[in-house]
Amino acid sequence: MAPLSWSPDDIGDQTGRVVLITGANSGIGFETARALADHGAHVVLGCRNPEKARRAADELENDLERSSIELLALDLSDLVSVRRAAEKFVAEHARLDILINNAGVMGTPYRQTADLFELQMATNHLGHFALTGLLLDRLLTSGPSRVVTVSSLMHRVGHIDFDDVAGLKVGNTWSHYGTSKLANLLFTAELSRRLLAAGEPALAVAAHPGWTRSNLFGTGAALGAGKLRARASRIFGSHFGQSAAAGAWPSLYAATATAVESGQFIGPGHLFELFGPPAVVRPDKRARSRTDAVRLWEISEELTDVHYRLPALI
Repeated sequence: MAPLSWSPDDIGDQTGRVVLITGANSGIGFETARALADHGAHVVLGCRNPEKARRAADELENDLERSSIELLALDLSDLVSVRRAAEKFVAEHARLDILINNAGVMGTPYRQTADLFELQMATNHLGHFALTGLLLDRLLTSGPSRVVTVSSLMHRVGHIDFDDVAGLKVGNTWSHYGTSKLANLLFTAELSRRLLAAGEPALAVAAHPGWTRSNLFGTGAALGAGKLRARASRIFGSHFGQSAAAGAWPSLYAATATAVESGQFIGPGHLFELFGPPAVVRPDKRARSRTDAVRLWEISEELTDVHYRLPALI
């Protein structure tokens, strides 16, 4: 795992390309949006909170010499919202060059969504699985498009219970965050295999930001954790790790670098993948299980009722 000689300065001209980034109103998603918009892309911010999304868009438009920003209402924890967002996007855009599945929640108190999924699995995996499937036609007709799904080092503590992918019997929500991030990697691996088998030029790539200062540590607090845990989360999230801009480098490399290959996992290249420029990294062996990837795919299609027009591999 050698760090790559790459920085956001190496992002080529993105003029004419359409990018959809989930969770782009803050943190890594916001910095990813900033870099791609600064290089000419039309960036769609897929966000749950319209006020925060508008503030983010205003900041980007004020800071950048050139920017093309659009807002899309999207709550990944609600499949009705996912379908509405996908329908709106398809109706208004003839192409989708890059989809960055970035949004996430972590360590939230146990909560079931309207679809009866545990909140983290709903937001981090099942919502993105559904969104990608619903936008697949736009991706496949846009030339060599890319799907970048943001995972985490925490995938190493995850363990998928295939009798309870929805997470109805979750005990520890922190470990279940790791499970949702493991699901991101299994999804990426299976999507890559199916795209390659179908002869499609689209790439499916995973990334992780390493140890990054962001508001992700505070999402659990914002969604109902106790005051002590809320304060600890905010302090930990805001004072430790690399900047959100640096944390966005693996996602940006995965989305734009010409050397990227489908199925790769991109993360920081220094100090146990915690910091540094992007590198091709190796996921935990559980994320490399072909059997588990196929099984998760089939269950995810059943739970979301989104069926990809990519054939299963024999």
